[in-house]
Amino acid sequence: MNGLDALLLGFLQGLTEFLPVSSSGHLELGKAILGIHDPTLTFTVVVHGATVLSIIVVFWQDIVRLLKAPFTLKWDDDNKYIVKLLISAIPAGIVGLLYEKPIEKLFTGNVLFIGIMLLITTAVLGLTLVAKDKKRPVGFWDSFIIGIAQAIAVIPGISRSGMTISTGLLLGNDKDEVAKFSFLMVIIPVIGANVVDIMQYDWSAPHPAVGPWALLIGFITAFVTGYFACKFMIKIVRKSKLSYFAIYTLVVAALAIFYGLTH
Repeated sequence: MNGLDALLLGFLQGLTEFLPVSSSGHLELGKAILGIHDPTLTFTVVVHGATVLSIIVVFWQDIVRLLKAPFTLKWDDDNKYIVKLLISAIPAGIVGLLYEKPIEKLFTGNVLFIGIMLLITTAVLGLTLVAKDKKRPVGFWDSFIIGIAQAIAVIPGISRSGMTISTGLLLGNDKDEVAKFSFLMVIIPVIGANVVDIMQYDWSAPHPAVGPWALLIGFITAFVTGYFACKFMIKIVRKSKLSYFAIYTLVVAALAIFYGLTH
């Protein structure tokens, strides 16, 4: 992977991470088109870490407040929110620990498979058309169900933000709250994955599949693009236009399936 490849893929990751179109699916499609093979998933994990950093910057005031909450020793709304975030991370943690190797095998640039999974994303986004905005806050049980949706979205082609926000809307959660919860809940599992990947990365390898410079370029690009995409997505959810993205994912799914069947 050269610098230009890293720049393009970092931009693609940052742009699609917060849009309900599956960033992992687009990243795999991008790798397939560019002919890039990253068997360790190092680049994928690093650019996901960059977009998590962009979340931290966008929501830094909320995060600082939540970090201070445990020291108050009170069972208030902030501490309850922290527990909800921890609960939401349980399904993804279990899937990551028990099915790490099978999941890695899904990231092989199988364009046909990604296209089929994008159809699932399309269906989920379409369901939001019938969701009733009850403005109900995200509860403990809601956080677990939304966490299951996040765990399912480890499959490339299934949008994480699309699954989690749509699930919250179908549960009747408030649009603004479920959008923020969806973005904040990804911090724990992705940071965990980054720590593990950094510990396992062979920095002494003479010719790694993805070199340190490519990782740095991809990280910076994904962070900057992700920052603006995150702000844009919040506005989209507030205006109730989430289902519009179903048209886009349907088109990309059709193109991916056609490409996969003809190549």
